[in-house]
Amino acid sequence: MTTAALDPATSRTAGEPRARFRDLLAAEWIKLWSLRSTPWVLGLSALVVVFAAVKNAKYTYDHFPVGQAYRASDFYQTALNNSFNNTGAYIEMLVAGSLGTFVIVSEYASGMIRASLAAVPDRRALLLAKALVLTAVTTGWGVLVSAVPFFVAQAILAGRGVGLSITDPGAVRFVAAAALFAPVCALAGLCLGVLIRHTAASVVGMFLVLFLVPTFFTDTYHWSADISHAMPFTAWRRLAQVDLTNQFIPQYPATVAGAWITFAVWSLAAVAISTTVIHRRDL
Repeated sequence: MTTAALDPATSRTAGEPRARFRDLLAAEWIKLWSLRSTPWVLGLSALVVVFAAVKNAKYTYDHFPVGQAYRASDFYQTALNNSFNNTGAYIEMLVAGSLGTFVIVSEYASGMIRASLAAVPDRRALLLAKALVLTAVTTGWGVLVSAVPFFVAQAILAGRGVGLSITDPGAVRFVAAAALFAPVCALAGLCLGVLIRHTAASVVGMFLVLFLVPTFFTDTYHWSADISHAMPFTAWRRLAQVDLTNQFIPQYPATVAGAWITFAVWSLAAVAISTTVIHRRDL
């Protein structure tokens, strides 16, 4: 006696409702937080960013030019950078980018991707649900690692009279850029995970694309500046530069609007490429 093999798309019992998209979101949410490393990595990295902000603000507080004439504007960008600087950005790239790769690569490594696609034959819907959950989690984490260090650092600097308020010009943009930098890197990591499908290789690829490539280009030449401005890290740096009065202006500077566009294009392109590749490529 032989039994006919059932296609996964038609193996549902009669009357069983088709999975709704919100069910996919709930499933991806559970899968993301079922990884024991997720809360630990996000929590510990957030503490590191806050500690770095406290350390930077304390250094500025201790070395403040007491008794000397100064302008408050001279310390405006310094006060912002004390709360979130390159160290915070590097941590965001590493944590969010790695999390993005693990979201999909962990399923390929464990073989769970076959069960997921058997339950949800619509691969594009499955990938889109992953991307939305990943975006929500990393955006919330990005807000945490940008807003908390900002308020902590400014509270310390307030003792020297140079602490800033969130309502000061450019402060909201500074915090928002740091917060949204996380989901951009996470979606880039997700895209690389779909393309490479190997844990170590995906993380290395994420490091090369987000960390290393931007160092090869400068604002000295027009063609080099165009490539540099198209990178997420360069876009974040431009958005973080609120006070340009005491800074070197390159020959081909990036614009604020262009930096926001870079964030949007990287996010949308990562999702578009991921959904296309997972829909067309065999497991």
